Amino acid sequence: MTEFVVAEARAAAAPTSERLWRTWDTPPGIIGWFSAVNHRVVGLRFIVTALLFFLIGGLEALAMRTQLARPEAGLIPPELYNQIMTMHGTTMMFFFAVPVMEGLGIYFVPLMLGARDMPFPRMNALGYWIYVIAGVTLYWGFLTGQAPEAGWTAYPPLSQQEYLPGLGMDIWATAITFLEISALLAAVELVVLILKQRAPGMSVNRMPLFVWAILVMSFMIIFAMPAVMLGSVMLALDRLVDANFFDPSAGGHPLLFQHLFWFFGHPEVYIIFVPALGIVSSVLPAFVRREIVGYTALAVATVLIGFVSFGLWVHHMFTTGVPLLGAGFFAAASTIIAIPSGIQIFAWLATIWSARRIVWSTPLLFVIGFVILFTLGGITGVMVASVPLDWQVHDTYFVVAHFHYVLIGGAVFPLFAALYYWFPKVTGRMLDERLGKWNFWLMFIGFNIAFYPMHHLGFAGMPRRIYTYLPGTGWQDLNLLATIGAFLIALSAAFFLLNVVRSLRNGAVAGNNPWGAPTLEWATPSPPPPYNFAAIPSVRSRDPLWSQAELADAEPGAGDPPHPDAEPLVVELRDDRRETVGTSTLDGVPESRIVLTTPSLWPLLVALAIGLTFIGAMVTLWLVPVGAFLTFVGLAAWHWPSNRGYEL
Repeated sequence: MTEFVVAEARAAAAPTSERLWRTWDTPPGIIGWFSAVNHRVVGLRFIVTALLFFLIGGLEALAMRTQLARPEAGLIPPELYNQIMTMHGTTMMFFFAVPVMEGLGIYFVPLMLGARDMPFPRMNALGYWIYVIAGVTLYWGFLTGQAPEAGWTAYPPLSQQEYLPGLGMDIWATAITFLEISALLAAVELVVLILKQRAPGMSVNRMPLFVWAILVMSFMIIFAMPAVMLGSVMLALDRLVDANFFDPSAGGHPLLFQHLFWFFGHPEVYIIFVPALGIVSSVLPAFVRREIVGYTALAVATVLIGFVSFGLWVHHMFTTGVPLLGAGFFAAASTIIAIPSGIQIFAWLATIWSARRIVWSTPLLFVIGFVILFTLGGITGVMVASVPLDWQVHDTYFVVAHFHYVLIGGAVFPLFAALYYWFPKVTGRMLDERLGKWNFWLMFIGFNIAFYPMHHLGFAGMPRRIYTYLPGTGWQDLNLLATIGAFLIALSAAFFLLNVVRSLRNGAVAGNNPWGAPTLEWATPSPPPPYNFAAIPSVRSRDPLWSQAELADAEPGAGDPPHPDAEPLVVELRDDRRETVGTSTLDGVPESRIVLTTPSLWPLLVALAIGLTFIGAMVTLWLVPVGAFLTFVGLAAWHWPSNRGYEL
């Protein structure tokens, strides 16, 4: 603590100078736009880009549902249908669901922790540019007739060169490998941020539950993503240089890919779902006017979900001939994970039941919708954990229904709750409540109309991944109903887009804390200044804005009572360079002053060099050393010492 000047003063009294703005603001102009490294700029870019991919994936889903609305429809030929199906799954799972949750973490976790920025701002920007380049690469292949068509799981031998010649699957493998670098960079950033940059006094048992969820998600990414990267690299090597990892005639085994993929793929579901748990636990207190019930149980349950999720992957492979003893182990694990999920649901219900006053705003409606839909999806998840039942419904539309109840009900509904809840903080304006309720009810009704019939289609024997079916199967009425539901969901999304466009221009001014929420992000102006906090706040409770009057004029609520006559400790940081506070891992005791990097173009240039390395391998392997050399040059220039305030 030798570098600190710690003074007893009120946080609200800390001056906000023009020099502080100049130090932290993004440089103007097109170069400044490309060189931005501020966590809120990067986080918002992740969120907006992911929502754009969500829109594209939704249009692909509408195309598939339109084709399946009637038997023997000829709207989409089979090859194109396979491509759209592959692009839909890849887009939603890889390019929407994980990046949007990471984007929420990148934007809001520093604000919740009382930090000024992420620990490695340039690495943060690098992760975003890699994400964009990977997405552009995938859709460039789709638009130029080189789309993948082996499904988003890309199982060999179907995905190998012998059965799918051309560049489609090469582009898929390259884009996925490249994309996961972005996910790993963001995960490492978030782990360091949460463990070492919390506000003074914010011990681990005072962290917001959303922060706990992002921490668990980040560790899961670090341990799960290398598996799918390994699988996609091995698939690319099989296709490009006949490595034969998955060719049984040459000593390989196609099931090796399935093990690698699902070792990532099932934690992937919880990588998406765990942040949604944190969103619900953060949104709920503001609308029931009391602290969350069972904070410790919720935090422990979140960690348990992260651990247990790595023991479930083989339940995707019960029909591949795995030994029954092993199948029994994974069936048990698939059932056990319902316990920590149930703890979360009961804690939320108890919070609502003991509410001081319920405010029925749009974010709360999406939370209630999530609880209902995820419970239904969890029940069918326990059903398919049974090996005999799974043998019957595996690769039928029953699994499609379960999958979407878990991922749309369990992740998209909380995401919309988060968008309505935090939109005022990001933009300074409120979203319209009337349009928000239309958005919710159309989505809730349309979702159930679209996906509930698929349970019955699965029991009736309709397999996944088919582009048409015969009239005599009896599937046509339920498929038509599912298609109507899909269009209702699309109409709901249109209401949301209309709401955003109108509110950005004419929405009611939000103020600092329109919901009367208890966490630190609401102690800043809306939108926050580029440095977040002029003075780093000191925290004495889990709900600081409800128990520390000096931090905000929030509506009085529950939380730990303030210390009598206590004043917060304010860490005085320099305003001529980018600095934030480093604190101890467990107790949040100030330990160091962290000097952060300035805006730079090098993250973009390094991302382009890494992209050349990966994408060039599809053209000629000679481009790999060229790209690697350019990457080295870029990284050397990136870290070259400089005393300038603005660097290339």
